[in-house]
Amino acid sequence: MFQLEEKIWFSVLAVIPLILLLFLVIQIWKHRAQKRFANASTLKKLSPNQSLIKSVLKVLVLCLAFACLAIALVNPKIGTKLETVKRQGVDIVFAVDVSKSMLAEDVAPNRLEKAKQLVTQIINNLVSDRVGIIAYAGKAFPQLPVTTDYAAAKMFLQSMNTDMLSSQGTAINEAIKLATTYFDDESQTNRILIIISDGEDHSNVAADVAKEASDKGIRIFTIGVGEVKGGPIPEKRNGIVVSYKKDNKGETVITHLDEGTLKNIAKNANGTYINGKNTNEVIDKMKDILSKMDKKEFEAKQYADFKDQFQWFLGAGIFLLFLDVFFLERKTAWLKRLNLFNEEL
Repeated sequence: MFQLEEKIWFSVLAVIPLILLLFLVIQIWKHRAQKRFANASTLKKLSPNQSLIKSVLKVLVLCLAFACLAIALVNPKIGTKLETVKRQGVDIVFAVDVSKSMLAEDVAPNRLEKAKQLVTQIINNLVSDRVGIIAYAGKAFPQLPVTTDYAAAKMFLQSMNTDMLSSQGTAINEAIKLATTYFDDESQTNRILIIISDGEDHSNVAADVAKEASDKGIRIFTIGVGEVKGGPIPEKRNGIVVSYKKDNKGETVITHLDEGTLKNIAKNANGTYINGKNTNEVIDKMKDILSKMDKKEFEAKQYADFKDQFQWFLGAGIFLLFLDVFFLERKTAWLKRLNLFNEEL
């Protein structure tokens, strides 16, 4: 396990392309100036020890030095001690709709990206709860088992897209059924499933399945993304809209936020429906809901001791800068004898 303490210092790496660009410009200028001064054979006689290869190596060493110094400023840390700690929290499973209707842009930038933003913000406000992720369309697919690793959860979340499941449609009941397998403690009552969707359900049995999940102690909260008035589903090529999804009659499909279905699911599972249009309102409501729930104690492994590693990169950077100072652009006698780079003698 590692941490990056000051990620802002990665901006120092922007110096590297500037150094390479400056080197290229200087080389072009030198070549043109030398060409005006004398022809190639004369220049070779006047300056027989100039080495282009060593000039290239010199600038590469300088770039590596800046890269090492940038990483040193970021201060990477490595976890050295793994401890089992007691934590109290709620188990939360997010079921994210990845059907094609989630590409509708009636909310910016589109429904799916809005859903991912909402889940990310909810996770950012958690403290000691465990989270899991499910993706669903016509079928449900486990993305991440219940874990306390929020960074991994957000990474899996960002990788989700509408092409990850070949079975299209929207079967919320499949997501609910899969979610019931995520909770391993039958006696636990603080189990939550949060469904983020536009509510278009092709199964028509989601409310009944939600009632069954509620009987097992799982509360279901639903968050609706999209507009009730709806919007078309864009079909893009290279990020540009080329057309909109059409039905069998050739008419443009308009997909709507079905709040009725989402409200019914939440009602049958002792939960609440939340409109996801305002992110801050969603976060506030979820924080209020979680604060009123009983917390269950569980064990979790986490790194308790991290050691700085910047000194290795700082040392490497200083060494490379020192090497660059003595890395002359002229051929040296021993290098001429070795002729490592097949330069003409």
